[in-house]
Amino acid sequence: MAWIIQNDIVGNGRETVTRTTLDWVLKELDEGSVVALATVIEASGSVPGKPGAKLAISSSGERHGTVGGAGLERKVESSLEELLSQKNFSKKGKIEVFMLHKDGRGLEVTKLDSLCGGKVTISMEVMLPMPHLLIVGGGHVGLSIANCCKSLGWKYSVLDVRSEYSDVERFQNASELHTSTVKDFLKLQNKDSLERFSDILLLGHDWKIDQEMLIGILREYEGVARPRIGAIGSKTKWSAFKSAAIEEGILEDRLDNVRCPIGIDIGADSPEEIAIAVCAEIIKFEKNKKSQ
Repeated sequence: MAWIIQNDIVGNGRETVTRTTLDWVLKELDEGSVVALATVIEASGSVPGKPGAKLAISSSGERHGTVGGAGLERKVESSLEELLSQKNFSKKGKIEVFMLHKDGRGLEVTKLDSLCGGKVTISMEVMLPMPHLLIVGGGHVGLSIANCCKSLGWKYSVLDVRSEYSDVERFQNASELHTSTVKDFLKLQNKDSLERFSDILLLGHDWKIDQEMLIGILREYEGVARPRIGAIGSKTKWSAFKSAAIEEGILEDRLDNVRCPIGIDIGADSPEEIAIAVCAEIIKFEKNKKSQ
């Protein structure tokens, strides 16, 4: 009976470690990082890493968890880093078998300089963050885009100077709700915090708000690869935005990365149609990112 109790304690401890690593992975994904995750799926003989043990490395350079330590851990870390360095996200994953003995036999295994004598099978995969949209302007189009996000399982947050357009009754599934001026919002942000958003969509009821947000982001956070920035409006509106930004000292190559008008051209007129066009464009970007 004493042995059973002890074994349960070890098992529960391992499950706690696994949950902690998975929580860390979710946090990194929420912050916009790509994560490579290794999981022990089978183990035999004398091995330190038991089934379920996990090791994760993020594109931010952080790591969490363990699959057993020593030579096995170093080999798995190297494989995860290699997966993160590759460009084609759609084909990132593998299963590898490690023999913890330098004289291990078989072409299908990776031999390690170890005397444990066991064998470990580890799956490795790359996990991409889901889109997280910052909707600047909670009007009809913003609400329709939020509804699309809900259907797609995406996260969204809302910023509006008007409290009635950025409250929980209107946006019940929002991750964040900000009722503030652009200036006050940007004061609370930095490069790392902005990267939690995959896209910032400028949908304001007042063009001056959109322009202030655009110039503020491009001025303060030049060089940030994420988020993508898009603005609703005509080519004439974009021309005015571009001229104002250049007058404020924004480099033209940064402006070339901004999309205006946003959305795939499907002849959209209604808020619901515009939302479909915008989300379809984001899906296209995400698919292209995986296959590059």
